[in-house]
This record gives sequence, structure tokens and C-alpha cells, in this order.
Amino acid sequence: MSTITGKTNLVGLLGQPVNHSLSPIMHNAAYEEMGLDWCYVAMPCDIQDLGTVTKVLRCLEFKGLNITIPHKQEILKSCNKLTEIANNIQAVNTLIPEKNNQWIGANTDVEGFLKPLKEHNLKNKSVVVLGCGGSARAVVMGLSSLNIKKVTIISRNEGTLNIFVKSTRNLLSKRDISIKSINNKKLDVSPYIEEADLIINTTPIGMNGSNAKTEKIPLGHEIWDCLSNKTILYDLIYTPRPTNWLKIGQQKNCFTIDGLDMLVEQGAFSIRLWSGFHDVPVQTMKSSAEKHLMV
Repeated sequence: MSTITGKTNLVGLLGQPVNHSLSPIMHNAAYEEMGLDWCYVAMPCDIQDLGTVTKVLRCLEFKGLNITIPHKQEILKSCNKLTEIANNIQAVNTLIPEKNNQWIGANTDVEGFLKPLKEHNLKNKSVVVLGCGGSARAVVMGLSSLNIKKVTIISRNEGTLNIFVKSTRNLLSKRDISIKSINNKKLDVSPYIEEADLIINTTPIGMNGSNAKTEKIPLGHEIWDCLSNKTILYDLIYTPRPTNWLKIGQQKNCFTIDGLDMLVEQGAFSIRLWSGFHDVPVQTMKSSAEKHLMV
């Protein structure tokens, strides 16, 4: 990374935790190749401090912010405006500076999520989504463009799940997609796992550095005994690589996808929004992240 001076512009990430994040590695590699005198920093932030911190960082003239777990919905309160996608899914992962020390809320997760699925034909397929947070909203919106037939949302939090499904049904009202919610505390989800063509983990379970969950496998170990080798497993987590959940899929000869490509692609799109430059070195971002993971 180039030398930081008094002229260096700052951008960064807010979340809790952020010590696992590869975003500083890949963003700073991109800025150096692009010739931008920018520095990206990861900043831990508790939810009760989020509004104050984002206000202060805007006053300090940060060029942009990324938002990660668990703040993608709470951050809506700190946005003066929302892009169409962010408004539709009511989740924000990117803040763009606005006049009068305000922020515009955007979401680049949808584009990032879709990139690794471009080579897979999911027309009329059945998809299971684990979790119902901000990332899940981006995932469901992305799925709506893939001509799938059925989405099943599985979550332990019944109240949050019901709110999520209601808002998602409104979002997908013009599309011929069947959407169902399952509270796995009350119902056996094995039949849905067994029939799924694609299963996506949007929860932090299994992530290095996460103190939000003690489990290492979404839904626990036993449920995955019924997993079919025809099923694609897509984990939005990228540390460790692979996660314990993806290892189970590999043992059953499933096609597995981790969250690194999504991270890189959504990060590149954030840079385009902040800088105005379309030509972002995506491969440099990915290779720098991969090198760091190998250390």
C-alpha cells in the first residue's frame, strides 16, 4: 500500500466483528493499482453506536463506507436517501457521501451474489435460504432474476422470519416464485434440504471471529445426512475457506461455492459507486485476498 499522507482519502467497513475481514486487503490493492490515494480500514462498531459513528465519519469526509453483519438493516436509519435496490430489499451494505453531511444507502450484495451463479442453470429449480437478515434479502432479490420456481426460507427466529417473508413476498409479487417460511425450531426441515437444488447460508454460523453463534454448522450436523450430491451449496462466509459446512458438501460430492467471489464483486461495485471509475481491477482484488487467506 502507498504511503498514507495528510492528503489520503479514507474509506472503510463498519460491522461487528470485522477482524476477519478481507475487505481492507482487496480494496487497498485495488486503490494502489488504480492510482487512487485512498486507504480502506475495518472498524468494529456496536449497534448502539452505529448512528453516531456514521455521522462522525461523514463529518470527517470519508469517501464511502461498507456495512456488514449485523448492521445492514439498522443502518437504514442513518441514510438520507436509498437507491432503488436498497429501498426494495430494505438492506444497505454501501454508503455513498451525500451533500450536507448525509449518506445515500446502496446495496451491492445482489450483483456480488449473482456472479458465481452465472454458469449454473437454475431455471425451475428449488432453493433453500438459511437465515433472514440483510444478506438474505439481497440473496432472494438476486434469485428472482434466475427463473427459479421455489424458495424456502429457514430460520430459528419466528418473528423476524414472518416479517422477512411478508416483505419478500411483496418484493416478488410480480414473479412466479413460490416462497415458503420454515421455523426449524418447530418443524423438521429435512425434506426441504433433500429436495433442494441450491442451498445458501446467509447466517454467520461457522465464520472465523464470530461470537454471535457458537455452532460451527448451520442447523447442526445431523440434518445434513440427507443432503443430495445434486445440490449446490453456497456459503456467503469466506473465512475459514472452506467452512465446515462446505466441507460436508464436498464429502458428499456437492458443488460448493464460498463467499469470496461475492465479496470481491460487491466490493468492486462499491468502488465504482464511490470513485466514478468503471474499470476496477477485480482480479487483483481476488488474488490479494486469496494470498492473505493462505498466510
